[in-house]
Amino acid sequence: MSARRRETLRTPLDLVEAGLVPRARLASLSEVADRYAVAITPALAQLVQAGVANDPVARQFVPDPDELDRRPEELADPIGDDAHAPVPGIVHRYPDRVLLKPVSVCAVYCRFCFRRESVGPGKAEALSPAALARALAYIRSRPEIWEVILSGGDPLVMSPRRLGGLVAELGRIPHVKVVRLHTRVPAVDPDRISPALVRALRAPGATTWLVLHCNHPRELTPEAMAALSRLADAGIPLLSQSVLLRGVNDDPATLEALLRALVEARVKPYYLHHADLAPGTSHFRTTLAEGQALMRHLRGRVSGLCQPDYVLDIPGGHGKSPVGPGYLRPESGPAVTVEDWRGGLHRYGPGEPT
Repeated sequence: MSARRRETLRTPLDLVEAGLVPRARLASLSEVADRYAVAITPALAQLVQAGVANDPVARQFVPDPDELDRRPEELADPIGDDAHAPVPGIVHRYPDRVLLKPVSVCAVYCRFCFRRESVGPGKAEALSPAALARALAYIRSRPEIWEVILSGGDPLVMSPRRLGGLVAELGRIPHVKVVRLHTRVPAVDPDRISPALVRALRAPGATTWLVLHCNHPRELTPEAMAALSRLADAGIPLLSQSVLLRGVNDDPATLEALLRALVEARVKPYYLHHADLAPGTSHFRTTLAEGQALMRHLRGRVSGLCQPDYVLDIPGGHGKSPVGPGYLRPESGPAVTVEDWRGGLHRYGPGEPT
């Protein structure tokens, strides 16, 4: 990246001037940027290997003309958030938890984002005070809500003052016991994880969990690892979610390296998402069979600490389902055949040797 570029890159011209893409691509990338938001932080721009074909970092964040290829099966709201939105900013899909989206902006914009139609410039940047008050009133009125998940957008782009005020407000609701935040910030803008922001994440009355979105081991730079340490040292439990992406992490070696690096950073892998049917993202999607084969490879070869759940968000708002490989083969009667991690088959049931 050019030494003089120390701000977030937000246009294709910015990308050209920073040396991330050749000027010959300016027109085609501008067409993509007119449709979908672009933002690459200085920390992330340093990781892009300009001129390297299929660089896994560039593939996630640098616009690509393939994004204009929208397939018939792709949906503006691929996981069906709108079907479960009783008030603006709230998604109440499962009985004991809600998603609260206080902001609709991110530090960076992923090229495969399932909310790409609703985040970024030109969209409402945040809930209005009145809308946020209504969302909080909804949470207060539903005693079954045990957990509030802050998403968006990325809640960690909020100022420590605003974020701390929101977390404190949630902590004062008697039945809310867990506040979970979904974010990319520790990896893509690690300097933002300041002592003030870390303090803002915790409040009396509720336990805070933080879920890092990270897809490739190169994202876990020394600066990112230090930011995660600041969070872990403050007593905030850390999980991760990754998206299985063709050309980024869809090979065993990369996935193993990512999951091990996360655990080394005190981050427990939580979900490996099958890529959603977001518009213009078909070039990222693997097949479910390919994802299952990768999960089968991981079983027994990496520590159980490194094993995420492979999940699919069912289009239409029906929620997540685990879609990993199966290891049981039913037989007649109570016995089953069990497959071990090497592929060996073993009969298990009443009267069988263990």
